[in-house]
Amino acid sequence: MFGITITVTTVLSLLGLGIAFFYMKKVVSIPLDMGLDERDGTRLKFIHGAIADGAMAFLKQEYKFLVIFMVSFAAIIALLIDDSHTSDIREGIYTALAFLFGGAISIASGYIGMKVATQGNARTTVSAKKNISDAFDVAINSGAVMGFALVGLATLGLVLIYLVMRFLLADLGEENNHILMEVIAGFGLGGSTIALFARVGGGIFTKAADVGADLVGKVEQGIPEDDPRNPAVIADNVGDNVGDVAGMGADLFGSCAESTCAAMVISAVVFAADPNALLYPVLISAVGIPISLITKLLVGVETEEDVAPALMKLLIISSVLMAIVMFFFTMGLVPEFFELNEEQYTNVGVYWCFLSGLIAGLVVGLLTGYYTSDNYNPVKELAKSCETGVATNIIYGLALGYKSTVYPYLAIAISIFVSWELAGMYGVAIASLGMLGTLVIALMIDAYGPVADNAGGIAEMVGLDKEVRRRTDILDSAGNTTAAIGKGFAIGAAILTSLALFAAFITASSNLMGEQISMSLLDPLVYTSLFIGAVLPFLFTAMTMKSVGKAAFDMIEEVRRQFKTIPGIMEGTGDPDYAQCVAISTQAALREMIAPGILIMGTPLVTGYLFGVEAVAGMLAGSLVAGGVLAIASSNSGGAWDNAKKYIEAGNFGGKGSDVHMAAVVGDTVGDPLKDTSGPSLNILIKLSAILSLVFAPFFVNNGGILLG
Repeated sequence: MFGITITVTTVLSLLGLGIAFFYMKKVVSIPLDMGLDERDGTRLKFIHGAIADGAMAFLKQEYKFLVIFMVSFAAIIALLIDDSHTSDIREGIYTALAFLFGGAISIASGYIGMKVATQGNARTTVSAKKNISDAFDVAINSGAVMGFALVGLATLGLVLIYLVMRFLLADLGEENNHILMEVIAGFGLGGSTIALFARVGGGIFTKAADVGADLVGKVEQGIPEDDPRNPAVIADNVGDNVGDVAGMGADLFGSCAESTCAAMVISAVVFAADPNALLYPVLISAVGIPISLITKLLVGVETEEDVAPALMKLLIISSVLMAIVMFFFTMGLVPEFFELNEEQYTNVGVYWCFLSGLIAGLVVGLLTGYYTSDNYNPVKELAKSCETGVATNIIYGLALGYKSTVYPYLAIAISIFVSWELAGMYGVAIASLGMLGTLVIALMIDAYGPVADNAGGIAEMVGLDKEVRRRTDILDSAGNTTAAIGKGFAIGAAILTSLALFAAFITASSNLMGEQISMSLLDPLVYTSLFIGAVLPFLFTAMTMKSVGKAAFDMIEEVRRQFKTIPGIMEGTGDPDYAQCVAISTQAALREMIAPGILIMGTPLVTGYLFGVEAVAGMLAGSLVAGGVLAIASSNSGGAWDNAKKYIEAGNFGGKGSDVHMAAVVGDTVGDPLKDTSGPSLNILIKLSAILSLVFAPFFVNNGGILLG
């Protein structure tokens, strides 16, 4: 009745949730005090509890704010969106329901990821006391919960919202299937809206704590990273989960939902009477679930040397398997020939679109690893620049970031050209889903990073054997590289997702206007809007970096106060007030995320209302091109500074405590807000602006352009 696509997608989505539950049980079954004496076990449970409680406290405060915002914005959607020219149905109400449902699924995904990450960190620590193989298994299993649960929820949510809206809007008929898909795009908007605040708020939280801990603890007091005497150390560990687990999860959930919605808006024009082809985009992400399970079962770790290669094998093997399996699904579900905008395309062309996105995603990830890993020359050269001081370190780091944008952008550009030639705008949307084909694995290895990082911090704070910390450092080092790769992957996915949404916006607006929208660069309105769009990422970056600076200032003042006023901190006889530092980061994050959020969500609405559809299209194009470059440069500069510091700490160029090391620490501190706040948050800017414009296309067409008459 519903076709093979819905049936297979539903089964695979439920499989993903079942796998996530299995790995969750496997992680929490490990005793927290395994192999520890009573003193160390008690200390570990206290630190683990403080991190878990701090992370959940932040989520609770953030979600209170988000629930109020989501309900308010849903009311705006319901009131403003009404395409009465096409049908008698006021689709704004249904779009608002889809928006709330997408937000709820995104919140659930972030909560699950945060929950398992804070359960897996201490268990990775105690497993590292036994051997590195067991420790790796706990960390990667924790990441697996995030990956399988998020993708399972995303694909199941898309199927459910399709079935519910098809039932509620049954009177539309197949000829108006594009309206149904435009309503479902509200699901992607809901997920992306949660991602905005999770990314921005989480990034501000983690970097306020990190900068405060580093500048006062490491630079001023001269104590090691993760030293329990540092009052900000718990907030720092909480921040790793808040930014890199909940934030990254919401970001990639948004990419998955948005790319799928964009592809379905376009496919509704082409495959209105073919439910299998219509919902083929949803199936792509669902197929990644069993592929990722097979890949995970094939890859293991026996020795310390296996850790970093194992993480890379997960990416490469899953990409190869997806390329093989999706050929058969594409040939079976997409018609051999179809027409879009008076051009004829083939299902073979659609497969090559998928493959071009898959390869581009892998290339972008590997290039990010090259520019940010201390195994390669760019980071080694950056570390050497610290020999002549902070200034040369900053200059080299910025240069590295700018240079690192070239090849990833070329890979993405080739993918765009190939997919557009082979299947038009639909091909671009499929390419974006191809890049997200290995999303489960990408999330798995990304969530692995903060779990391993926390495990090392907990080992240091508890005072376990140096061998335990050495093993967790090996896990963390590999995690740093894969985290950088994950950020590059997320940025690449955001660029292609935004382009797919841009194509869907043009398609939807053209349908509403009854004519193809012209996007001529000779049109002064379009050209002017390009300039406005291009400057938005820079304004957004400035706002988020300044927010980190203000939040870090509060943290630094608090840490300095505690060192001065609490007796015995440096001697280890006084107890720092960890909770106060967590509270400062929480308050700062919630306060500072509002202004960037207003900028992102307000700009398309104001532009469309005042100047119309063409102005919105120009703004989207400008912010996409400039925002993608700035995001890659910021993320890679920050990642390279971080690993250059770690390369020096490993004993190169004078090692820990040397002047070279101090220069590297300052560079890392400068890079922190770039790689963990501004860079990743730019993903949200370019995607959210586009999905918002797609959802509000009826409003822009019917009510926009008031200044132009």
